[in-house]
Amino acid sequence: MTTIALQQTASWQEILSGTVREASELCRLLELDKSSLPDSHPLLKNFPVRVPGPYLSRIKKGCPDDPLLLQVFPDPREAHQVAGYSENPLQEDQANPLPGILHKYNGRALLLATGGCAIHCRYCFRRHFPYEDQLPGKDLWQHSLEYIRDDNSINEIILSGGDPLTLPDRYLAWFLDELSTFSHVRRIRIHTRLPIMIPERITAGLSQILANSRFRTIVVLHSNHAQEFDVSVDEACNRLQATGAVLLNQSVLLKGVNDSAETLVELSERLFSAGVLPYYLHVLDKVQGAAHFDLTEAQAIALVRQMQTRLPGYLVPRLVREVPGEGAKSSIDLNP
Repeated sequence: MTTIALQQTASWQEILSGTVREASELCRLLELDKSSLPDSHPLLKNFPVRVPGPYLSRIKKGCPDDPLLLQVFPDPREAHQVAGYSENPLQEDQANPLPGILHKYNGRALLLATGGCAIHCRYCFRRHFPYEDQLPGKDLWQHSLEYIRDDNSINEIILSGGDPLTLPDRYLAWFLDELSTFSHVRRIRIHTRLPIMIPERITAGLSQILANSRFRTIVVLHSNHAQEFDVSVDEACNRLQATGAVLLNQSVLLKGVNDSAETLVELSERLFSAGVLPYYLHVLDKVQGAAHFDLTEAQAIALVRQMQTRLPGYLVPRLVREVPGEGAKSSIDLNP
C-alpha cells in the first residue's frame, strides 16, 4: 500500500493542528479527481472535512473506494433529505439535564468534555449536535461535576464529546482528580478515536495520569476496519494496556466500508492482536446526511451470524442499536 510520509518527530498537538481540512487537499494528497466532490458542497460549512495525518497515511492513493477514505470524504448524497433520518436521531436533548452532561442510563453519566475531534466521520450521529450550547469550560465543568457529586446512583463516568483525548493532559488530570473525590464513582470510561487517528497522543505523560488514577480506566476505541491499524496503533494500545486500562472497541456497520463478513472477521482478529476486545457493532444511527451508509437489519443479522461461524464468541461484538428513551443499548435479536 502506498502511504504518505509523516514527520516522525511531530508531537501529537502538532499533528492535530495540521489535520487536513479541505476536500481539495484530500484529493491532492491522495491523487484523486478533484471533480469527485467540489469544495463548495454546502454541508461542509457546518461539518467540514477533518482528517489527521497518521490516518491519512493508511489510505491508498488513487483509490476512491478505499474503506478509510469513504468514512471521511464528503459525499454529495449527504445533502439529500431522506425520510426517517433526522439531525437528532438519539434525541439526546431529552437526557441533557444541564449543559455538558448527558444522563441516559441508570448508573452512568456522560461528560461532554469537548466538542473537538481529531477526525470528522461522515456518519457521525453528533454531526448536527449543538456544541455551541454545550461548550466546555471550568464553570460548565464544575456544574457538571456538582451534578455527579449530588447523585449517588452514578457509579460510572463516560468522558466523551467530541473526543476527550483532544484535551491537554492537565485538563484530563483535573477531571480524574475531581472525580476521584466522589466515593460513589467507581469507573471511568473514555470514548476515543485518538489512539487510532493519532497514536502519538498516548504519551508518557498521559500514561502516567491514567496509571496513577484510583480508577481502572476502560478505554473504548472506535475502529471500523482492520486497515486502520498499523504498528504505531499497536504501540499506542500497548501503552494504554500498561497503565492497567481495559481496551474495548465499538464499530459502526457501514455500507461500502465493512459490510462483509470477511472484513468484520479480519477487524475482530486485528483488534485482538492489538489487545483490544470487540464490544459493540452498531447499526447506523439514522442521522441526516448518512443514509447512504445504512444497511437493513436483515443484512446486519446475516453478517453477525456469519461471524459466529468463524470466530470464538469473545471476538464477536454484540449487534446493537440505540433507541431513544431506552435504559440501555438494545441488542438486536439474531433469530427474529
